[in-house]
Amino acid sequence: MTSSSDEILRLASADNFRDVAGAGYATHDGARVRRGVFFRSNELRLNESDHDTLAGLGLRAVLDLRSKPEIERHPDAAVPGATWHNFDVSGIPMEQVAALRDRRSAVELMDRVYRSFVDSEAARVEFGGLLRQLATGGPQLFHCTAGKDRTGWVAALLLHIAGVDDPTIESDYLLTNALTGSSRARVEAEIVTVLGGDHVSVFEPTLVADIEYLRSGYDAVQARYGDRAAYLREGLGLDDDVVTALRDLLREDEPA
Repeated sequence: MTSSSDEILRLASADNFRDVAGAGYATHDGARVRRGVFFRSNELRLNESDHDTLAGLGLRAVLDLRSKPEIERHPDAAVPGATWHNFDVSGIPMEQVAALRDRRSAVELMDRVYRSFVDSEAARVEFGGLLRQLATGGPQLFHCTAGKDRTGWVAALLLHIAGVDDPTIESDYLLTNALTGSSRARVEAEIVTVLGGDHVSVFEPTLVADIEYLRSGYDAVQARYGDRAAYLREGLGLDDDVVTALRDLLREDEPA
Protein backbone atom coordinates (compact mmCIF):
# COMPACT_ATOMS: atom_id res chain seq x y z
CA MET A 1 0.00 0.00 0.00
CA THR A 2 1.57 3.28 -1.09
CA SER A 3 0.94 6.68 0.43
CA SER A 4 1.70 10.33 -0.06
CA SER A 5 4.99 11.75 1.14
CA ASP A 6 3.26 13.15 4.24
CA GLU A 7 1.80 9.80 5.29
CA ILE A 8 3.29 6.69 6.84
CA LEU A 9 3.89 3.76 4.48
CA ARG A 10 2.35 0.53 5.78
CA LEU A 11 2.24 -3.04 4.48
CA ALA A 12 -0.82 -5.17 5.21
CA SER A 13 1.05 -8.49 5.02
CA ALA A 14 4.01 -7.30 7.14
CA ASP A 15 2.17 -5.31 9.76
CA ASN A 16 5.24 -4.21 11.71
CA PHE A 17 6.88 -2.68 8.65
CA ARG A 18 7.69 1.01 9.12
CA ASP A 19 10.23 3.73 8.53
CA VAL A 20 12.76 3.93 11.37
CA ALA A 21 12.33 7.71 11.24
CA GLY A 22 8.58 7.55 11.88
CA ALA A 23 7.09 10.75 10.57
CA GLY A 24 10.48 12.42 11.07
CA TYR A 25 11.28 12.26 14.78
CA ALA A 26 12.79 15.38 16.32
CA THR A 27 16.27 15.18 17.81
CA HIS A 28 17.31 16.82 21.07
CA ASP A 29 19.14 19.58 19.17
CA GLY A 30 16.31 20.53 16.83
CA ALA A 31 17.11 18.41 13.77
CA ARG A 32 14.91 15.67 12.30
CA VAL A 33 15.43 12.00 11.54
CA ARG A 34 15.53 11.47 7.79
CA ARG A 35 12.77 9.34 6.28
CA GLY A 36 13.29 6.80 3.50
CA VAL A 37 16.75 5.67 4.61
CA PHE A 38 16.22 2.73 6.98
CA PHE A 39 13.12 0.58 7.29
CA ARG A 40 12.24 -2.07 9.88
CA SER A 41 9.81 -4.96 9.66
CA ASN A 42 8.66 -8.35 10.79
CA GLU A 43 9.35 -11.29 8.49
CA LEU A 44 8.65 -10.66 4.80
CA ARG A 45 5.68 -12.95 4.14
CA LEU A 46 4.34 -10.57 1.53
CA ASN A 47 1.23 -10.50 -0.60
CA GLU A 48 1.60 -9.40 -4.22
CA SER A 49 0.61 -5.79 -3.60
CA ASP A 50 3.01 -5.35 -0.69
CA HIS A 51 5.80 -7.04 -2.63
CA ASP A 52 5.33 -4.49 -5.40
CA THR A 53 5.32 -1.65 -2.88
CA LEU A 54 8.53 -2.87 -1.27
CA ALA A 55 10.16 -3.28 -4.67
CA GLY A 56 9.28 0.34 -5.40
CA LEU A 57 11.32 1.63 -2.47
CA GLY A 58 14.60 0.98 -4.29
CA LEU A 59 16.09 -1.00 -1.41
CA ARG A 60 19.80 -1.74 -1.68
CA ALA A 61 19.72 -4.53 0.91
CA VAL A 62 17.51 -6.62 3.18
CA LEU A 63 19.16 -7.53 6.49
CA ASP A 64 17.64 -10.57 8.19
CA LEU A 65 18.32 -10.98 11.93
CA ARG A 66 16.69 -14.40 12.18
CA SER A 67 18.30 -17.74 12.94
CA LYS A 68 18.65 -20.42 10.28
CA PRO A 69 15.61 -22.44 11.50
CA GLU A 70 13.46 -19.28 11.47
CA ILE A 71 14.55 -18.52 7.92
CA GLU A 72 13.89 -22.08 6.77
CA ARG A 73 10.33 -21.93 8.13
CA HIS A 74 9.50 -18.69 6.36
CA PRO A 75 12.11 -17.53 3.81
CA ASP A 76 12.01 -13.87 2.85
CA ALA A 77 10.35 -12.91 -0.38
CA ALA A 78 13.10 -11.75 -2.73
CA VAL A 79 13.10 -8.00 -3.30
CA PRO A 80 14.31 -6.91 -6.77
CA GLY A 81 17.55 -4.94 -6.61
CA ALA A 82 18.19 -5.72 -2.94
CA THR A 83 20.96 -8.02 -1.75
CA TRP A 84 20.00 -10.28 1.18
CA HIS A 85 22.24 -10.55 4.24
CA ASN A 86 21.81 -12.71 7.34
CA PHE A 87 22.98 -11.48 10.75
CA ASP A 88 22.01 -14.38 12.98
CA VAL A 89 21.00 -13.17 16.46
CA SER A 90 19.26 -15.59 18.80
CA GLY A 91 15.76 -14.42 19.59
CA ILE A 92 13.30 -15.88 22.08
CA PRO A 93 14.33 -19.52 22.74
CA MET A 94 11.26 -21.52 21.77
CA GLU A 95 12.19 -24.51 23.92
CA GLN A 96 12.09 -22.22 26.97
CA VAL A 97 8.82 -20.64 25.86
CA ALA A 98 7.22 -24.08 25.62
CA ALA A 99 8.22 -24.75 29.24
CA LEU A 100 6.63 -21.56 30.62
CA ARG A 101 3.91 -22.03 33.20
CA ASP A 102 3.22 -18.46 34.41
CA ARG A 103 3.46 -14.88 33.19
CA ARG A 104 6.23 -13.85 35.59
CA SER A 105 8.51 -16.52 34.15
CA ALA A 106 7.69 -15.25 30.68
CA VAL A 107 8.69 -11.70 31.64
CA GLU A 108 11.93 -12.98 33.18
CA LEU A 109 12.66 -14.85 29.96
CA MET A 110 12.20 -11.67 27.92
CA ASP A 111 14.48 -9.73 30.28
CA ARG A 112 17.17 -12.39 29.68
CA VAL A 113 16.69 -12.09 25.91
CA TYR A 114 17.36 -8.34 25.99
CA ARG A 115 20.33 -8.69 28.33
CA SER A 116 21.77 -11.21 25.88
CA PHE A 117 21.89 -8.46 23.23
CA VAL A 118 24.60 -6.94 25.42
CA ASP A 119 26.17 -9.87 27.22
CA SER A 120 26.38 -12.39 24.36
CA GLU A 121 29.53 -12.00 22.29
CA ALA A 122 27.85 -13.75 19.36
CA ALA A 123 24.95 -11.28 19.42
CA ARG A 124 27.32 -8.31 19.64
CA VAL A 125 29.28 -9.51 16.61
CA GLU A 126 26.09 -9.84 14.54
CA PHE A 127 24.62 -6.51 15.64
CA GLY A 128 27.94 -4.83 14.87
CA GLY A 129 28.02 -6.36 11.41
CA LEU A 130 24.47 -5.25 10.69
CA LEU A 131 25.15 -1.66 11.75
CA ARG A 132 28.30 -1.54 9.64
CA GLN A 133 26.24 -2.69 6.67
CA LEU A 134 23.61 -0.03 7.34
CA ALA A 135 26.39 2.57 7.45
CA THR A 136 27.13 1.88 3.76
CA GLY A 137 24.01 3.86 2.86
CA GLY A 138 20.29 3.56 2.36
CA PRO A 139 17.71 2.65 1.59
CA GLN A 140 17.97 -0.62 3.53
CA LEU A 141 15.52 -2.76 5.48
CA PHE A 142 16.27 -4.88 8.56
CA HIS A 143 13.93 -7.34 10.26
CA CYS A 144 13.53 -10.40 12.44
CA THR A 145 10.44 -12.60 12.90
CA ALA A 146 8.01 -10.37 14.80
CA GLY A 147 10.00 -7.17 14.27
CA LYS A 148 9.84 -6.27 17.96
CA ASP A 149 12.88 -7.51 19.92
CA ARG A 150 16.02 -7.85 17.80
CA THR A 151 14.63 -5.34 15.31
CA GLY A 152 13.37 -3.09 18.10
CA TRP A 153 16.81 -3.08 19.74
CA VAL A 154 18.52 -2.03 16.49
CA ALA A 155 15.94 0.68 15.82
CA ALA A 156 16.39 2.04 19.34
CA LEU A 157 20.17 2.19 18.82
CA LEU A 158 19.75 3.98 15.49
CA LEU A 159 17.42 6.59 16.95
CA HIS A 160 19.84 7.10 19.83
CA ILE A 161 22.69 7.63 17.36
CA ALA A 162 20.51 10.16 15.53
CA GLY A 163 20.03 12.12 18.75
CA VAL A 164 16.42 11.24 19.56
CA ASP A 165 15.53 11.38 23.26
CA ASP A 166 14.66 8.26 25.25
CA PRO A 167 10.93 8.99 25.77
CA THR A 168 10.51 9.20 21.99
CA ILE A 169 12.58 6.06 21.45
CA GLU A 170 10.45 4.19 23.97
CA SER A 171 7.23 5.43 22.37
CA ASP A 172 8.46 4.25 18.97
CA TYR A 173 9.45 0.88 20.44
CA LEU A 174 5.94 0.41 21.85
CA LEU A 175 4.30 1.12 18.48
CA THR A 176 4.76 -2.58 17.79
CA ASN A 177 1.85 -3.32 20.13
CA ALA A 178 -0.47 -1.00 18.22
CA LEU A 179 0.54 -2.21 14.76
CA THR A 180 0.79 -5.99 15.01
CA GLY A 181 -2.77 -7.07 15.76
CA SER A 182 -3.06 -9.38 12.75
CA SER A 183 0.32 -11.13 13.06
CA ARG A 184 -0.08 -11.51 16.82
CA ALA A 185 -3.56 -13.02 16.33
CA ARG A 186 -2.02 -15.54 13.95
CA VAL A 187 0.52 -16.60 16.57
CA GLU A 188 -2.13 -16.78 19.29
CA ALA A 189 -4.25 -19.02 17.06
CA GLU A 190 -1.26 -21.34 16.60
CA ILE A 191 -0.78 -21.48 20.38
CA VAL A 192 -4.43 -22.40 20.87
CA THR A 193 -4.20 -25.10 18.20
CA VAL A 194 -1.02 -26.70 19.54
CA LEU A 195 -1.25 -26.14 23.29
CA GLY A 196 -4.75 -24.95 24.12
CA GLY A 197 -6.35 -21.63 24.95
CA ASP A 198 -5.08 -21.51 28.55
CA HIS A 199 -1.53 -21.01 27.31
CA VAL A 200 -2.21 -17.74 25.49
CA SER A 201 -2.22 -15.62 28.65
CA VAL A 202 0.94 -17.34 29.92
CA PHE A 203 2.81 -16.70 26.67
CA GLU A 204 1.42 -13.17 26.16
CA PRO A 205 4.49 -11.39 27.62
CA THR A 206 6.61 -12.96 24.87
CA LEU A 207 4.30 -11.61 22.15
CA VAL A 208 4.50 -7.91 22.99
CA ALA A 209 6.97 -5.08 23.35
CA ASP A 210 7.38 -3.93 26.95
CA ILE A 211 9.50 -1.06 28.24
CA GLU A 212 10.76 -3.34 31.01
CA TYR A 213 12.49 -5.46 28.36
CA LEU A 214 14.14 -2.51 26.64
CA ARG A 215 15.31 -1.13 29.97
CA SER A 216 16.72 -4.54 30.90
CA GLY A 217 18.95 -4.20 27.86
CA TYR A 218 19.90 -0.66 28.85
CA ASP A 219 20.69 -1.84 32.39
CA ALA A 220 23.00 -4.49 30.93
CA VAL A 221 24.68 -1.80 28.82
CA GLN A 222 25.26 0.37 31.89
CA ALA A 223 26.58 -2.52 33.95
CA ARG A 224 29.00 -3.76 31.31
CA TYR A 225 29.96 -0.63 29.33
CA GLY A 226 28.73 2.42 31.20
CA ASP A 227 26.66 3.95 28.37
CA ARG A 228 25.39 3.26 24.87
CA ALA A 229 28.27 5.09 23.21
CA ALA A 230 30.72 2.67 24.83
CA TYR A 231 28.49 -0.28 23.94
CA LEU A 232 28.54 0.78 20.30
CA ARG A 233 32.29 1.34 20.35
CA GLU A 234 33.60 -1.44 22.59
CA GLY A 235 30.76 -3.95 22.52
CA LEU A 236 29.79 -3.80 18.85
CA GLY A 237 33.20 -2.73 17.57
CA LEU A 238 31.96 0.34 15.69
CA ASP A 239 34.63 2.95 15.06
CA ASP A 240 33.95 6.68 14.90
CA ASP A 241 33.68 6.60 11.11
CA VAL A 242 30.82 4.08 11.20
CA VAL A 243 28.92 5.91 13.93
CA THR A 244 29.38 9.22 12.12
CA ALA A 245 28.21 7.69 8.84
CA LEU A 246 25.08 6.34 10.53
CA ARG A 247 24.41 9.68 12.18
CA ASP A 248 24.79 11.54 8.89
CA LEU A 249 22.48 9.12 7.10
CA LEU A 250 19.87 9.33 9.84
CA ARG A 251 19.68 13.09 10.22
CA GLU A 252 18.24 15.79 8.02
CA ASP A 253 20.46 18.81 7.42
CA GLU A 254 21.52 20.41 10.66
CA PRO A 255 19.34 23.34 11.77
CA ALA A 256 20.73 26.79 11.03
